[in-house]
This record gives sequence, structure tokens and C-alpha cells, in this order.
Amino acid sequence: MVADSSPNEVDRTIGTGISLSVMLIVSDAPRAIDWYKRALGADEIWDLGGVAGLRVGDAPFFVHEVNPNNPAETGALEVGRTSTRVELFVDDPDEVLALAVAAGATLTSPIEEHVLPWGVHRQGGFKDPFGHNWSVGDKTPLHDYST
Repeated sequence: MVADSSPNEVDRTIGTGISLSVMLIVSDAPRAIDWYKRALGADEIWDLGGVAGLRVGDAPFFVHEVNPNNPAETGALEVGRTSTRVELFVDDPDEVLALAVAAGATLTSPIEEHVLPWGVHRQGGFKDPFGHNWSVGDKTPLHDYST
């Protein structure tokens, strides 16, 4: 059971050199691809028609068009909610948040300063036109503060 495992046991269980990404279910994949390119500067890795790989900086993510034959492939707009928030860590969160809102995102939180054990973390958020919640913040949470 991973929850009761030490970090070394987890490394042996799932390996090292792991990448993690998200698959966003959207109602219109071509429109979503275009929006993520314009709003976030995403690069297209590949597009299979209805499913595409994108990248923002070094972070890959994927979009998949709603599949009416599979309830697991239903978008946030279709169900009326989302329980996931995508976190984007950037050099200039103010600029990225402004670009997303200018491209049609809904501002959910302006950039605020949060005082955390490692110092100040600047973060805000938006909801994209496909119903997904995003947080945009500086890179301070990515540092290893355990030492």
C-alpha cells in the first residue's frame, strides 16, 4: 500500500524518472487546442483529431474530445463542475493570468501573495472556456525545502 510506504519503497514500486500529466476532456478539441495555444502559449506535440498532446514550457498536457459513449470522457462543462485544478508555475504569473483572461478565460482569483513556510508565493486563477480550473503562480513551491 503506497500510503504506508516510505519514499524508497515507493521508488521501487513505481520507478524513478516518472512524468505526470493531465488529460483535459473538452467539448471541441480543435477549439481547445487553438485556445491553449493563444492563451497559454502552448505548443502542439501531436494531434490525432479529437485527441492532442500539448506542452506549456516543459509541461505536457493532453486534450481529449468528449466521447458520448464513455461516461469517463465527459467534460467539465457537460457535467457542470470540475473537481480538479491544474497548477501552472511560471516566471511571471501576472502576465500569464492576464493573457488567459484576455483570451476569454474567467478570472476566479486575482494574483495574491500567500505567506508560506518558504516565503511568499504569488498565485491567482482562472476558469478556461472548457470549464477547467487553473491556478497560475510563481515557481516557489517547486523548490525542495526538506533540507
